[in-house]
Amino acid sequence: MKILRFALCSVLLCSAFAKAYAQEEVTIQVIPVQNQIYMLQGRGGNIGLSIGEDGVFMIDDQFANLSDKILTAIRTLSDQPLRFLVNTHHHGDHTGGNANFKEAGALLVAHDNVRGRLTENSKGSKAALPIITFSEDMTLFLNDNDILVTHVHNAHTDGDALVYFTQSNVLHTGDTFFNGRFPYIDLKSGGSLSGDIAAAKRGLQIINEDTKIIPGHGSIASKADYQAYYEMLIGIKEQVSKAIAEGKSEEEVAQMESLTSIFYTDAEMADNFITGERIRRTAYQSLVAEQQSN
Repeated sequence: MKILRFALCSVLLCSAFAKAYAQEEVTIQVIPVQNQIYMLQGRGGNIGLSIGEDGVFMIDDQFANLSDKILTAIRTLSDQPLRFLVNTHHHGDHTGGNANFKEAGALLVAHDNVRGRLTENSKGSKAALPIITFSEDMTLFLNDNDILVTHVHNAHTDGDALVYFTQSNVLHTGDTFFNGRFPYIDLKSGGSLSGDIAAAKRGLQIINEDTKIIPGHGSIASKADYQAYYEMLIGIKEQVSKAIAEGKSEEEVAQMESLTSIFYTDAEMADNFITGERIRRTAYQSLVAEQQSN
């Protein structure tokens, strides 16, 4: 029994050290975008910041165990109070720090469906829930910017929002745009390939050639990068739709690298969260579900 207890303690201790070590490894990078808008990168989704006399406006917050580091990074830019934190959707790598930043003074804002999904996931705790929600669009006026927050339907999830800083000409897309990789479409959370295409089209309608884009994941992007992503989504839909029309099964489509290799090869995406096989399988499931609902 003593040996068992010792072994258990050793496992728990190693686990604790591993978590602490992983935390120590994360560095929060502060990347200027333009006109007092910044991007923070660490572990998880890209954070957007607007800094000015009206306070700090924040988009997404990564994981809870990074909140202190993120706040320290913010304080290198401004000592103004945290005013608002917008969640672009409900996934934990974008909302994990909600409770911490609410405690630090931020008002949490998100689409109605984000609050609903966080409520389901929080097991009764209200600490991480948005206290201001919207159904379609809302505008905030802070730091000399008209900040448009607009809902895009059933794209990455069913609660996605684009956030556009009008005067600064910066767009944060949340996870409706993964720069330099295949999309992640969360079908179980109401996402769809067609909705993701519509979201990219909406984003492209908002911006111009000089817009800087903060994607959900990846480096700061240009309109040309965003356009290429949009065209990739359309291409994937066309290729997988054709395979479905030819009677191919999901398993067959998943193994057909030629459907997506014009964009990225399977080898190029092998170490990414969304591999070639996974996006083909997701596209197949999404398009079949769409056909069945029509």
